[in-house]
Amino acid sequence: MAKRLAICNQKGGVGKTTTSVNLAATLARRTGKVLLVDLDPQAHATLGLGVDRSKLEVSVYETLVEAQRVEEAILHDRSEQLDLLPGSIDLAGAEAELVEAPEREFRLVRALGLIEPKYQFMIIDCPPSLGILTINGLVAAHDVLVPVQAEYYALEGISRLLDTISLVRQSLNPTLEIKGVLMTMYSSRLNLAKQVAAEVRSFFGEQVFDTVVPRSVRLAEAPSFGKTIFDYDGHSAGAQAYSSLADELLARYQKAEEL
Repeated sequence: MAKRLAICNQKGGVGKTTTSVNLAATLARRTGKVLLVDLDPQAHATLGLGVDRSKLEVSVYETLVEAQRVEEAILHDRSEQLDLLPGSIDLAGAEAELVEAPEREFRLVRALGLIEPKYQFMIIDCPPSLGILTINGLVAAHDVLVPVQAEYYALEGISRLLDTISLVRQSLNPTLEIKGVLMTMYSSRLNLAKQVAAEVRSFFGEQVFDTVVPRSVRLAEAPSFGKTIFDYDGHSAGAQAYSSLADELLARYQKAEEL
């Protein structure tokens, strides 16, 4: 059974999509087939893998409406061993359309269940909000990874996210767990970044990964070329950081399986 991991933070600009794309890419190289699910109406993960969202005939939106169309929507081998369930602008209307839909919170998990045996991991890039799309992502996931930017107000809104995760766990997905918290956009030269990192570690404790993702021009450039950081510059600091993150994440999964 695939491990399903939601990348989630309702605060925008924290490196959520960068993390989704590049963590998925390195896990694919380490473990075998991985599916990246772009649940964000902005479809930045889709764009970052070189796909023109305006030309898509089928996307994750259609799979939320008709689960059986999931196979039709998947774009294969966007990077080594990495498949994509693309996002599209149509998702912007899904928030309103799904409000009255029966079992609206379970649309994504049903679609993913049809293809799960093919994958080792499913990485879900949630939108920067706590609406029905993010709820679908959290219901479909086994675990959550929370990226936190190493800047002022880093913890702003985190309590709301934690409350949402708790509510989903209580009523919709009782096994949902926070697998880890990731510091992103970190600059070791800035005292503020160090102070924020210390604050985040004080708040979350051992849930925070040792790996920190640095501010990186190469990480910022890669999506404009439609490439993961490993395809764009596999020797960069950003590539090293996401490789290290994958090591830590896999170690946490292995430890959990041994318990």
